[in-house]
Amino acid sequence: MKMRLIIDGDGSPVKEEVMQLGEKFQLPVLIVTSIDHFTDKKTPAFVQFVYVDKGMDRADYEIVQLLDSEDILITQDYGLASLALPKGARVFHHSGKEYRKDTIDILLNQRYMSAQMRKAGKKTKGPKAFTKKDRREFYTVLNDILVKELRE
Repeated sequence: MKMRLIIDGDGSPVKEEVMQLGEKFQLPVLIVTSIDHFTDKKTPAFVQFVYVDKGMDRADYEIVQLLDSEDILITQDYGLASLALPKGARVFHHSGKEYRKDTIDILLNQRYMSAQMRKAGKKTKGPKAFTKKDRREFYTVLNDILVKELRE
């Protein structure tokens, strides 16, 4: 099976960058998202949308079903990343950081602790605004990974 770039599409700020890289490296791009985010915007033939019903984690479960060990997944969801890693796929945050089996438990624990603090009425920091610099950094990181992966 050929490598695919798969995007957890509900909140991804890097869809355009992933599509640019898909075109550059002639890789299929699969965007999995809730029907709430339906678009009839024209996209190139190598880009496919998979729409799932409304509901918590529906897109995540669909992604896990579709995911193959050759694929690269882009998500900001630590839970989804933890389900994708055992399938052998490489998983990246839109910041360009790669999720790894040896660090995912730490991230999940931090997420749990933050949720507990919010339940207790404490304020926690949200994510910082995604900038043009962040966008360029993501593109560069994923470009370099693809150059290396596809050369091997």
